[in-house]
This record gives sequence, structure tokens and C-alpha cells, in this order.
Amino acid sequence: MMILRFLTAGESHGPQLTAILEGMPAGLTIDADGIRHELQRRQKAYGAGGRMKIEKDMAHITGGVMNGHTTGGPIALNLVNRDWANWAEKDIVPMTTPRPGHADLTAAVKYGYGDLRLALERASARETAARVAVGAICKQYLAAFGIRVQGYVTAIGQVQASAHEALSYEERFAQAESNDLRCPDLQAAEAMREVVQQCMQAKDTLGGIFEVVGLGLPVGLGSHVQWDRRLTGSLLAAVGSIPAIKGVEIGPAFANAALFGTQVHDEIFRDADGKLFRQSNRAGGLEGGITTGEALIVRAAMKPISTVLNPRRSVDLATGEAAPTTYERSDFNAVPRAVVVAEAMVALVLADALLQKLGGDSLSAQQARYQHLRRAHLDDLPMDNVPWRFNT
Repeated sequence: MMILRFLTAGESHGPQLTAILEGMPAGLTIDADGIRHELQRRQKAYGAGGRMKIEKDMAHITGGVMNGHTTGGPIALNLVNRDWANWAEKDIVPMTTPRPGHADLTAAVKYGYGDLRLALERASARETAARVAVGAICKQYLAAFGIRVQGYVTAIGQVQASAHEALSYEERFAQAESNDLRCPDLQAAEAMREVVQQCMQAKDTLGGIFEVVGLGLPVGLGSHVQWDRRLTGSLLAAVGSIPAIKGVEIGPAFANAALFGTQVHDEIFRDADGKLFRQSNRAGGLEGGITTGEALIVRAAMKPISTVLNPRRSVDLATGEAAPTTYERSDFNAVPRAVVVAEAMVALVLADALLQKLGGDSLSAQQARYQHLRRAHLDDLPMDNVPWRFNT
């Protein structure tokens, strides 16, 4: 059972998005500029659609924060949709032809919609702006313990980055934020720009791959004792819940699947002071669903956006006849923007795991407990080293 949870509400072209975050401890200083910065990062991408030229996302906190600090109560946030003004007095043309790749047809079957726009409005990735606002608060909570979550793009279409592998994670983050492809390999970023430009000229869309990394995590978040307490599953579910994400792995999981075990598992060593460490991180920062203290690496594959300018073949449900799809404004390439959304979801899962580990209702109490967490050190791991038997 998660301690930290959130709900969002609102439609893509409705008046606003609303989010409620419940479970954040009291006493956390909330940086409104930090939330705004994350929302602005979500809007930054080469190949983003026209909607991003309309919206200037800003989260208005209406509950759970007083005098700049969390109270321990639910935090309520509202994000105004500026595009609402273009729809408020407009007669909405019925949408009856489902678009392949969207929730149009499946949601109509599930809910019995008489107009497919009812699915579009809620299934839209516009909802992720609310997630980013929530994730920004989770990032601020993690930062109070020296934990950082950030990501970058490693592939768009068939263009793959590689030069970033020689960089530290801090260097990767900095270089990724220096360009609107959010790619830390600057040469690859230029190649990505060219392929996105070609995609736009062809009236098509592109997907890609990105990584989100958690740094500064303690050993011991998550648990192996129940399936729903393993961080592996929680992270895969959280990132996989983002629209258009079709694959998620921890570390180089799919590459590891092609190797022998002796080539995969991170051997354990000790230094002169008794600290246990690994010289590699092929596990991606998790063993048994528990953090190892190494960098946590979550990698995700995003399919090409389903809305394309070139009509796709479909069926008009009102007439039963074959019909082409109609275009709804969308991105050509949303991978750099998806990175920020994934950061928010990873931050939420990690913040919840830390809350479960520390307990308590105030940040000050949790910070005191954090200093006494068991480490991967021989001094913290006394072994009984005596034989024993089950059930005796």
C-alpha cells in the first residue's frame, strides 16, 4: 500500500487540470519556481506540436501548503488550460471515426461513449502536466535527502546516442538540458534533429528511447517480501503508465537477457574500511526489488505518437463505412518531453519508498532517522554465523 499517492482530473481542452497529492510529510519547503521550472522543461522539445505554443503551464497550489511549507495534509494543485478559451464557446463536431493507436475505439467499447472525443479528452497526454507538477514536489522531497532524479534521450527513431556513455551522470544531465532534443550526446542530437525534421516534412511521427536515473539513493528502499513491495514492479508500472510508453526496463535488462549470468551479475567487493561496493551496475540499481545504493537506471521505449497528419484507414462508427481518420493537433516527436514525465513518475515511486522506510509525519523527524539507516558496511551487518534449523 503506497503512503504517497495522487489523483489527477480534467480534460485536454477543459478549463483546467487538477491534482491532489496525499501523504507528503509536514515541514517540506515548497519552491514554486522549482515546480514552474519542471513544467517548462516538459514543454521543451524539437518536434513539439502547436499546443505548446499556447500553454504557459503554472501550478497554483490551493491546499496543503501554508507559509511556503507542507502541512501534512493533501496538496491540491490546479493548472489552467489556456487553450480552453478557444473551445469554451465552440460547438464540438462529433468524432465518430476511431484513430489507430489511440484509446478512441477501446474506450468507446468499454464505456459506451456516443462520441469518441470523450475518450480523447481524458486519454490525452495533456494530463501529464499535472503529473509533472506532482513529481516536482516529490523531487523537492527527495532533494532534502540528497537524492536526485533526472533523465535524457538516448535514441530517436534509428539515431542512437553513444558518446554520453563516457560521461558522468551529472555531465549527461547538463549536456542533455543544453539542447531541445534532451540528448547528452551532442553529435547524436544534431542527427536526431535532422531525422525529426525529415519526419515533420513527411507528415509522420517518431518514437525513441530515454533513461531516467536516480542518484544518491540509500541501500534498502523497497522489499523482496511481497510482489507489490518490489521497487522493480512499481517503477515499471509507473513509467509504463505514461501515454505511448510501450516498454520499460531496469538497467540494460534486455541486453542482459542475451548474456551468461557470469557476464551480468555485479560482483561485490570491500574496501579497507569495510564498505561493500560493486565495480559495475548491470543490475540497474536494484537487486531483489531493493535499491543497492548504485545509480538507479530506468530505460523506456516510446512508440511514435499515434496522431499523424497522413490519414490512417479506419471505420466511421456512425455510418459503418470505411473512412480516413481526421487529424487532431499533436507532436511529431514527444520523446524529450516524455523524459520529464518519466522523471516525475520515478520520483513519486522513490519518494513513496523513502517514506515507507523512514515513517513519521514531519520532514525533520525523517531526516533524523535517515542519518541512522543501515549501510552496506561490515559494521552494520553482524552475522550470527551459527547453524540453525527451521521450526525449532
